[in-house]
Parts: sequence; structure tokens; C-alpha cells
Amino acid sequence: MKLLTYLNYGGNCEQAFRFYEQHLGGQITMMMLQGENPAAKVPPERAKDVLHARLLIGETELLASDVPPEANFQPMRSVYLSLSLGSTEEAERVWALLSDGGQIFMPFGETFFAYRFGMLRDKFGTSWMIAHERPMA
Repeated sequence: MKLLTYLNYGGNCEQAFRFYEQHLGGQITMMMLQGENPAAKVPPERAKDVLHARLLIGETELLASDVPPEANFQPMRSVYLSLSLGSTEEAERVWALLSDGGQIFMPFGETFFAYRFGMLRDKFGTSWMIAHERPMA
């Protein structure tokens, strides 16, 4: 059994995945646009929406697509992608990238369980917990 995370976007899935690929060291392993769907006739205004995409970040694979306008897309709520980084410097770099243009829920700083930890929603609508964790004794 394998549990995967599937993200929905409101028309900016490709932009988000390309950003994560470039700045988080990810790799897009698959991206199909609505206009490439051989099984459906897609309205021209939806042709460039992502039908299905896969992004590998470290050992984790994210799946995603753009939802149709009638689905009334809302940014992620009550669910976070939790990214654990190996150094404070790398955590600060990733925090700066993802918080730029986003919404901060918990400022980035030191906690009892992490050298650095913070929570935010990035400019694409994805919610993140970013951490450089302390070793657990």
C-alpha cells in the first residue's frame, strides 16, 4: 500500500509545479494538459489547465491538477505539506522562497522541537509547514 498526496489548483498547477521543481530540487515526472486529453473534447479556455501532473520531491511524489471553474477552487485549508530540511540555512532559504507573496500563519522561528519552524500558504494556494527539526532524544 502507498499513500499519495493529490493537490488541486485553481488554474496555476503548472506554474506551481515548475516553481517547486526549480526551487525545491523536485522533478516533474509527468504533466498532461486538458487539451492533450484524447478521451474528451475540452473547451479552448481549459486547454492549458493541468489534467494530471506528478512531481517528485526527495522520496515523496505529489500528484495534482487544476480544478474546473465550476468547482469553485479554494486554497488548501486544514492540510499542510510538511517539509523537513537538513539545515537551518536550507530551511531559511526555502521559507523565504515559499513565503514570498504568500500568507504566513505562524512566523518562522525557533521552537522547542525545531531549530526553525513556521507555517504558511504560498502564492499558489499550497499550505506548508517548513522545519529544521531538533533531534529527538
